[in-house]
Amino acid sequence: MLKMKELPISERPYEKLEIYGAKKLSNAELLAIIIKTGTKEETAISLAQKILSLNTEKNVSDLRFLQNISEEELCKIKGIGKIKAIQIKAICELAVRMMKPNNVQNIAVQNSQDVADLLMNELKYEKREIAKVILLNIKNIVQKIIDISFGGTNFAMLDPKEVLYEAVKTGAPKIIIVHNHPGGNPTPSKQDINVTRRIITASEILGLQMLDHVIIAENGCESVMKYI
Repeated sequence: MLKMKELPISERPYEKLEIYGAKKLSNAELLAIIIKTGTKEETAISLAQKILSLNTEKNVSDLRFLQNISEEELCKIKGIGKIKAIQIKAICELAVRMMKPNNVQNIAVQNSQDVADLLMNELKYEKREIAKVILLNIKNIVQKIIDISFGGTNFAMLDPKEVLYEAVKTGAPKIIIVHNHPGGNPTPSKQDINVTRRIITASEILGLQMLDHVIIAENGCESVMKYI
């Protein structure tokens, strides 16, 4: 196997990016730049190809699988040590953070679609179920977005006290609940509807207004309020 320095300059990832730009590089070439070095037996590109072969998704060109692969799984590949695995996971987290809105404050929310536009990119491809509460002022302006459940698999088990705690603490008069469906279908389950009713009741007791509960999934978004 040719070593990286033995490849034509136009085929080396670093030089290729410099000459042609990042968009001209393959997934393996971009990943090779992150990995930086190979081993005596393999180039950084061949190691990158082995990492990409871990993808079990239907769309083999989809890189989102990297977000869910653990450092331990990456380290099982000979030539990918702890440092390289950490570098890859760091890049994945940067990519996720780049999808989040820069400043959620002072954004007005008028309907379910506004909520989806705010969080769709962040949540629609998540493999874990994540629940958030959006705190709003009296004019429906976003004050804060807080994670209230992370990595769980059953939103229905969420305690209304957890949902409402921050709203009570900060004095926010209005809230919106958002969570994702990793399966891709945003249609509310019976459990989603039931827990929404419980949160509405608890909100009213505390003098808060629950404006919406929006479910985000790869195939779109849905308001649970339509089913209440």
